[in-house]
Amino acid sequence: MKSGEGTKQEKGEVVMTTKVQKWGNSLAVRIPSQIAEQLQIRQGSEMEIVVANGAITFRPKKKKPALDELLAKVTPENRHNEIDLGVEGNELI
Repeated sequence: MKSGEGTKQEKGEVVMTTKVQKWGNSLAVRIPSQIAEQLQIRQGSEMEIVVANGAITFRPKKKKPALDELLAKVTPENRHNEIDLGVEGNELI
C-alpha cells in the first residue's frame, strides 16, 4: 500500500483511504487489489457511480443473467401449470 493510504474497520465496514489522481481530462481512484478480489472486479468490469447526500458510492454493475443461467434455476417444484388460452387464433386474452 502506498504512503498516505490506510485501512481501518468501521461499523462492520472496511474503510480505505486513497488519493484521487488525474487520468487524462478526468480524475481516477484506484481500487486496492484486496477489495477488487473480494468484489470480483476485474479490468473492464462495469461500475455504477451513485452520488447522494454529498457522498460517492461505487458498486459493481449487476450483469443481466444469460438465458442458460435463468433456465438452470427452473425446477419441477417452481414451474407453474399450463394455462389454457383458448383456440389458436381466438385466444381469450
